[in-house]
Amino acid sequence: MEFLELFMPAVWFVILALFLLLYVILDGFDLGVGILSLTSPSESQRSILMASLGNVWDANETWLVLMGGALFGAFPLAYGTILKALYAPIYTMILGLILRAVAFEFRENAQRKRPWNLMFGLGSVLAAVAQGVCLGTVLSGIPTDSQGHFSGSPWIWLNWSSLLVAFTLVQGYVLIGSTYLILKTSGELQRLHVRTARIAASTTLAGALVITLGTPFVSSTLKERIFDPHVLPVFIVLPLAGIGLIIQLFRSLALEQEVWPLVYTVLLFVLSFLGLGLMVFPAIIPPSVTIFEAHASVSSLVFMLTFIGVLIPIMLFYNIYNYVAFRGKVPHPEAAE
Repeated sequence: MEFLELFMPAVWFVILALFLLLYVILDGFDLGVGILSLTSPSESQRSILMASLGNVWDANETWLVLMGGALFGAFPLAYGTILKALYAPIYTMILGLILRAVAFEFRENAQRKRPWNLMFGLGSVLAAVAQGVCLGTVLSGIPTDSQGHFSGSPWIWLNWSSLLVAFTLVQGYVLIGSTYLILKTSGELQRLHVRTARIAASTTLAGALVITLGTPFVSSTLKERIFDPHVLPVFIVLPLAGIGLIIQLFRSLALEQEVWPLVYTVLLFVLSFLGLGLMVFPAIIPPSVTIFEAHASVSSLVFMLTFIGVLIPIMLFYNIYNYVAFRGKVPHPEAAE
């Protein structure tokens, strides 16, 4: 039983990290395309952007719902504390996602598409910024009392470090959205998003460098974790690997490759999340509440794992089938006619 008390919380920490990573990658390019739609020079080009999402975007957001439910079941204390600390940005994110969903459906049959275009783009920006603020606040640390309940200000999320993480995440979404559109489009629209990918890669790299260098000054706990002799080699290798991927990304963009820019971008996201996970583990409410203090009963964790063990392969199969079935370029509206 003691083994399960240590093993099951760690398993669920990894599962939650996997759900979050899948959401950020899959819905990340959705949000990136939505942000990029605000800069589309013509309605026909914007229609191509929207068509590139039409058959896949609903499934992408499922991972966020699954992550919220899993967090509530596996770590109920963390669910309540984090939600209380981040009410404003979480509700802003939900508002943004609702605006996106409504605009996407109404735009298709609207005579005047401009209001719905604007709603879709602004909803994407709101959701992306709110997610970045939530991530930045959690990394900076959430103050809790002796029982693990939130004890800080409702405005704890409003600080420069959270806003910097939000800016970087938005740029990351624009980057993955651009590389996705390089894969799905052709001609002038593809060349346009090669340029936006270069710009977004540069701004994302700049934001990531500032966050990496500033992290030791924001949180003493994270500073101790990063410079722990046992894990320091990992935090040296990860940035070096990231630099290598950035170089390959710029090279693939210069060579006008279609698939590799998206592959390198996804790998950068995976590398970033691996680093973040190693920095906060075993905390589930950084910096003080660990997964071993906040988890549900072991019997609940085992029961949930049995259910999730069946659900994850089904969802992965559905996602993979979706992308395989709707692979290829998005046809130009005029060509489709």
